[in-house]
Amino acid sequence: MSSSPVLLIVSAPSGAGKTTLCDRLLAEFRSIEYSVSCTTRAPRAGEVDGEDYHFLSEADFRLRLEAGDFLEHATVHGHRYGTPRSLVEHSLRAGRDVLMDIDVQGAAQIRAAARRAPPEDPVRRGYVDVFITPPSLAVLRQRLVGRGTDAPDVVERRLRKAEAEMARAGEYLHTVVNDVLDDAYARLRAVFLGARGRIAPSL
Repeated sequence: MSSSPVLLIVSAPSGAGKTTLCDRLLAEFRSIEYSVSCTTRAPRAGEVDGEDYHFLSEADFRLRLEAGDFLEHATVHGHRYGTPRSLVEHSLRAGRDVLMDIDVQGAAQIRAAARRAPPEDPVRRGYVDVFITPPSLAVLRQRLVGRGTDAPDVVERRLRKAEAEMARAGEYLHTVVNDVLDDAYARLRAVFLGARGRIAPSL
């Protein structure tokens, strides 16, 4: 009996280094597909449909939502976002690993759906999740201030949100502390390779 492809869910508060770690994993393992979300917001300068997001009209999004074609969905700043179930399942059934960069609310929706699914479901079989956390809120504050891109009130808002997100780290199968980047990447890489080599699903 062979192992099933991995659905790797990665969450983190803003400034924890999630994007850097995920990009490094995608660069090393070319077989991993990055899950592209759908959104109803307009494309920003330089964004490409199908690469950055699948840009949908409000009507199209609603139809897909009613058809059950989202593993998770949310409304943020008046715009809808969702992860297309059909694309993720198609990749997993084709034997390809899938990486999803998603917030704690979205991860909770997918985790619940995976647990409800039958054992042979590709999402359930492949599911593994990781929470990337900074060593402390103090370190995160230093990183956010050091970026120099956010006003002080925005930094404080991000820190309040990060504290709430970090309180939910225990919901995840794995937690990776991003103190030293190379060490954090080694741990994330080990989680992925461990999941790839398993036979039984984690859930």
